[in-house]
Amino acid sequence: MRMPVRIVALVLVVPVRMAWDALAAAGRFLYRTVGRPAGRALAWLARGVCVWPFVALWRWGLVPAGRGLAWLARVLVVVPAGWVRRYLLAPLGRGLAWLYARVLTPVGRGALWLLGSVGAVLAAVGAGLWTGTVWLVRYLVVVPVAWAVRYLVVVPVRWLVRYLVVVPAVWLYARVLTPAGRALARCARGVAWLAAVIVAGGVTALLRVGRILVIVPAVAVWRWVLVPVGRALLVVGREVGEALGHAWRVAGYVSVAVGRFLAALFRWVVVEPVRWVYRGVLTPLGHVVRDAVLRPVAEAARGAGRAARQAVAAARETVRQARADVRRALFGEHPQGDAPASREPRRPAGRTLDGSTTALTHLTKD
Repeated sequence: MRMPVRIVALVLVVPVRMAWDALAAAGRFLYRTVGRPAGRALAWLARGVCVWPFVALWRWGLVPAGRGLAWLARVLVVVPAGWVRRYLLAPLGRGLAWLYARVLTPVGRGALWLLGSVGAVLAAVGAGLWTGTVWLVRYLVVVPVAWAVRYLVVVPVRWLVRYLVVVPAVWLYARVLTPAGRALARCARGVAWLAAVIVAGGVTALLRVGRILVIVPAVAVWRWVLVPVGRALLVVGREVGEALGHAWRVAGYVSVAVGRFLAALFRWVVVEPVRWVYRGVLTPLGHVVRDAVLRPVAEAARGAGRAARQAVAAARETVRQARADVRRALFGEHPQGDAPASREPRRPAGRTLDGSTTALTHLTKD
């Protein structure tokens, strides 16, 4: 059954593989033409919106501000604190250390020795007084009270408890409770044995009935139905999987061949005619239009522009001369030294060898 299965799988898989290859090619084309430029543009925009402002803020705002704050903290806090420590706290601490070592330590040691001596004397006196007081209290109060309590209270109470409570309780436990407990224990053991026998019989019966009604049919169904069906399904599944893999590979070759055929057909039907039209028709026509129309029009436009600029310059010069004539007619001729400076910008004179100021021309003149 391998060949029919492979043929059916090939017929079913070829359209799926061709659709998959078409989608993959479209995805690669979209990635190259749309996704990658869009990603680069978004990355550049993200850098321009998110990264570069923070970098500029860090570089030109926070870093100088931090350096300024660090300089202010150093000038306003660290340097004064160091000066205070070096010229105020350190001498004061050395003076206090000298005072402690030279004055307070000997005084403290003397005071401690004096307090120790007084304490030792007071401790000896107090110990003697305490020992005497304890001896008197013990032999005058505690011992008589303890003897009276022992022989007047404890001994009679103990005798009464022994002969009124303990002896009757022992007799009751030995003569009554022990035989009754043994009888009850024997009865409980018998009841437990009977219950165990009943439960064991019931469980055994249930197990045998369950084995006959459930386990034996289940084993038979597993052995004679499920195992053969599973083996057959395993063989069929393995063959179907191998057929699908073989069909997928063959469909890949078919899809590649169909893609190449369509690409070649598109090339010869669309690309080559368009290329021939572009090279054989549009390019010579464009050259003709460029040489016969565009270049003469551009030359004419440039000549018209030059003529217009020259006409505007001549008009400006004529207007300037007319203004100068009107000014001379109204106000008269100005002296040469008091001639007002013209408001028009002066054009720099052309550079000549006589008017040059280089060291080489000075040497030539000399």
